[in-house]
Amino acid sequence: MITSDNRPAAPAFSRQIFLSKVFRREILIGWLFVLPALLMYALFVLLPLLMSVQYSFFRWNGIGPMTWVGLKNYTTVLQDPDLLGTILNAFRLVVYFSFVPVTLGLVVASIIHRVAMGRLGAVARTVLFLPQVIPLVAAGIIWGWLLALPGLVNQILNSVGLGSVTRAWLGDFDWALPAVGFIGIWVLLGFCTVLLSTGMTKLDPSLFESARIDGANWFTEFIRITIPLLRNEIGVCLTVTVIAALAAFDVVYVSTAGGPGNSTAVPGI
Repeated sequence: MITSDNRPAAPAFSRQIFLSKVFRREILIGWLFVLPALLMYALFVLLPLLMSVQYSFFRWNGIGPMTWVGLKNYTTVLQDPDLLGTILNAFRLVVYFSFVPVTLGLVVASIIHRVAMGRLGAVARTVLFLPQVIPLVAAGIIWGWLLALPGLVNQILNSVGLGSVTRAWLGDFDWALPAVGFIGIWVLLGFCTVLLSTGMTKLDPSLFESARIDGANWFTEFIRITIPLLRNEIGVCLTVTVIAALAAFDVVYVSTAGGPGNSTAVPGI
């Protein structure tokens, strides 16, 4: 076959076939790499999810025979007078577990990046990150002791003349949820700080030098340069912390068990 410019078309056609085979081969190799992860995801996530949907239509104690009840379980849940309160508590925890750690993490990471570079900065990041490696059950137990009526927090308040504000923080109807939120802040602040501090090391210093030449102060640099350039890291922090807040169970159960009353109850409990 001859093209319009009197050159044979066979080489071009053969090259197209070769590229097509290479492309299909790369796709196949890619799927082979992904296949083990997909199998694990299907086995440990999708299958339990489908089984949970199946079980939701039955009454079952986990041992005896299952009894078909249809949508009765859903009706019972939706008619629960405490349902709305537990959902609102979960969204309140989002503020403590997500927005506060990310905001404080930005400030702390910026201070470390400016003031405590080198070994001191590494020590600061390590100390802040330590709560992240502590199991949430252990964190709940520790803070349950610290926030108890005879705990260390109230002892410190008494020693500085603030005995009038002491209380059983995790047993107070008004302060129990903020106290649980404080535990979440303590745990997640280190993660946000380390991630954002790592992102700040990749920022071009010439941007800050140019801003200083133009008369920008620290706050202006922080708002106009640092935050916009860290949007990807901030997005990761928000995603991880929001998931942690909505899935909170262990730290709430260990510290308050949803009480007092239902003031700290979340859907997981």
